[in-house]
Amino acid sequence: MQASEVPRAVAAARSTASSLGLTVDDAIVLHDSNKLTLRLLPCDVLARVAPVADQVAQFEIEIAQRLAESESPVAALEPRVEPRVHERDGFVVTLWTYYEPATPREVSPADYADALGRLHAGMRKLDVPTPHFMDRVEQAQRLVASRDRTPALADADRELLGDTLRSLRRVIAERGAAEQLLHGEPHPGNVLTTKNGLLFIDLETCCRGPVEFDLAHAPEDVSEHYAGVNQGLLRECRILVLAMIATWRWDRDDQLPNGRRLGTEWLSQIRAELDREGLDIHG
Repeated sequence: MQASEVPRAVAAARSTASSLGLTVDDAIVLHDSNKLTLRLLPCDVLARVAPVADQVAQFEIEIAQRLAESESPVAALEPRVEPRVHERDGFVVTLWTYYEPATPREVSPADYADALGRLHAGMRKLDVPTPHFMDRVEQAQRLVASRDRTPALADADRELLGDTLRSLRRVIAERGAAEQLLHGEPHPGNVLTTKNGLLFIDLETCCRGPVEFDLAHAPEDVSEHYAGVNQGLLRECRILVLAMIATWRWDRDDQLPNGRRLGTEWLSQIRAELDREGLDIHG
């Protein structure tokens, strides 16, 4: 979120919670990306705030409610208020349960795989319209193709990302793997370690695709504990995801701290992975 918007976003969260009868004397910023995540005190509520134009909050709330009904491992909405999206001062605010981090915070690969498997099982029961994971690949392709939006991306790197995205999109589609509702980005940053076990957050990225696309976001050893994985497809998805996240880092509007450095590192990693797998992305 733009630094100039943060004070207004915090004020929107505080006033929203207060208007609902929750006591708010302080707001602690926990995470700042495309949305602001806050811990409101002393009511101890997690508030997520995003600009009205850049959010899918209603979709996320509906998915979270339906997954909670099947006891899937997802973070719960705040039970003291109505589960809905609140608009205030150009922002949307949603209120969630705050979970005190459990100790130790290290997550075993087996526990991670078990939680993700249970999440996928719950998602298979849902029939909701969601984007396809290839839609996000296409978004990355458009970003790579736009010199205006990625002015700092060198020609050789632009070619590498464009070829990788195009080639792997075709190769993965040709596999014809089974698809289902996915989290979309179940990386460690979207997993909470709580006394109730592992819980997934940030359901706004839900999409349809093979489970290997979700596993590609998790640490590599997690897939060793997840049954029925197509290892070839997983390797392709890992490189595809790497190309996607590297692309976002070269967006002129990207606000991730050290994003450009990460983008450079990931470009080198893509080259190394393509060489290791012997993949020809120019065919």
